[in-house]
Amino acid sequence: MRKAYIVTVALFALAFSLASASDPDPLQDFCVALKDYSDSKSAVFVNGKFCKDPKLVKAEDFFFEGLNIAGNTDNKVGSNVTTVNVDTLPGLNTLGISLARIDFAPYGENPPHTHPRGTEILVVVEGTLFVGFVTSNPENRLFTKTLNKGDVFVFPIGLIHFQLNVGKTNAIAISGLSSQNAGVITIADAVFGSNPPINPDVLTKAFQLDKNVVEELQKEFGGDNY
Repeated sequence: MRKAYIVTVALFALAFSLASASDPDPLQDFCVALKDYSDSKSAVFVNGKFCKDPKLVKAEDFFFEGLNIAGNTDNKVGSNVTTVNVDTLPGLNTLGISLARIDFAPYGENPPHTHPRGTEILVVVEGTLFVGFVTSNPENRLFTKTLNKGDVFVFPIGLIHFQLNVGKTNAIAISGLSSQNAGVITIADAVFGSNPPINPDVLTKAFQLDKNVVEELQKEFGGDNY
């Protein structure tokens, strides 16, 4: 009897863990995120955001303008990401999707990064991009492809990926993500530009670099944090 009880409890625990492994489907038509939390006392907290009273929701809550405007690529990497997520489009709350426009200067790149909470699907609107992603340990297998206008590529959730403009003209891509806020971790910024800085001894051993090189990289990426 005791053995049967333990098995039953284990099965319930397994079922509960599986049920909690992904976000549940919304139980309402929408849950527009509140930008002004002063009204949050009477609001419902869902997916990290307070929901606006449905009676006060307007068409503007589901609207974003300006994605036709090119982002400023005058920076060190030569790219700019214009994100349309729950922070800029409140109607996305609980819907599990977001969008981004990526502009590239000639030979600009969107450097290696990950989205911890979302898969990305990218379509090239203008130009030619060299893209790729790396699988997890221990294989660390690299998948790459050169994309032209109209081509589509998928980057699985959580994996390190990149996009590089290999053309002599500007390039544009549009990405869809499977999260209202997929998050982004740019590898170089996170490792060498953390706040506070990671102990150089850790990075020296991890990357098999001279300590002076590590400290120079931390100064480059860390700025005022170093």
